Amino acid sequence: MKITLAGSLGHIGRPLTQELVQKGHSVTVISSNAERQKNIEAMEATAAIGAIEDIDFITTAFRGADAVFCMVPPANYFDHNLDLLAYYKNLGNNYAQAITQSGVKKVVNLSSIGAHMKEGNGILQGTFYVESILNALPSDVAITHIRPTEFYYNLLPQVHSAKENGFIASNIRGEVVNAWVSPTDIASVIAEEITSPLAGHKVRYVVSDELTYNALAKILGEAIGNSDLKWVTLADEQLTEDLKAAGMQPAIAENMTEMYTAINSGLLYEHYNQHKPKKIGTVKMKDFAQDFAEAYNQL
Repeated sequence: MKITLAGSLGHIGRPLTQELVQKGHSVTVISSNAERQKNIEAMEATAAIGAIEDIDFITTAFRGADAVFCMVPPANYFDHNLDLLAYYKNLGNNYAQAITQSGVKKVVNLSSIGAHMKEGNGILQGTFYVESILNALPSDVAITHIRPTEFYYNLLPQVHSAKENGFIASNIRGEVVNAWVSPTDIASVIAEEITSPLAGHKVRYVVSDELTYNALAKILGEAIGNSDLKWVTLADEQLTEDLKAAGMQPAIAENMTEMYTAINSGLLYEHYNQHKPKKIGTVKMKDFAQDFAEAYNQL
């Protein structure tokens, strides 16, 4: 197959490119970083260097592909001029226009847990709109929306608190169960979907592990040599103020708190719990704990 991937060689893009190339597919990787070209070519893929904000560029990169992978790159939450929802909508519209103009009929879109919610999901609201924009494409365009649960590496900023305070914290209760996922497990699911026959629209969740926050703290504590590491629950207002104090854009800090509040209440995971994947990923929290410990030891 001829497959075009957005996402450069990031956490998901690198293992995804590697797997597809190893299986004999012709892969084009979109990247805004010209310095990535040699790395992409070293993986025996074709580099398409340009900005996904450029519709003509994306259309050219998509043209002739049997299938494409779309994703909205992470935004800078510390940019006080960022309109996060507009950012998502703009890129969603760009992808939709490029898909239409290029004639692509098979799309895999990286979405997120919580994308079923139009509001109340905080910083994930944009994923709802991207899915809606793509779902408005003609019916002969097959689309799979990949909805990962929370990424393990979202825990890495907690190494500072673990080191300095001896605890890790958020506004979520310690007994709440959250679902976590590894980018390599996400890449495997994307590779499976993008090379399989598709029709219509579907949603597929991806998860690697489920556990309480208290259990999470125990695993991470053992990895860093602090068996007394605790999970501490903050008030919503305290979390928002802490995020603002760290330099995060105030509106995004409030939306981040709203997202975690939706995890705390169970609202964010309602649809996931009704449509859990039959097969889960192989990378567990204990595996990620080694990465957490490495970051901890570098402080």
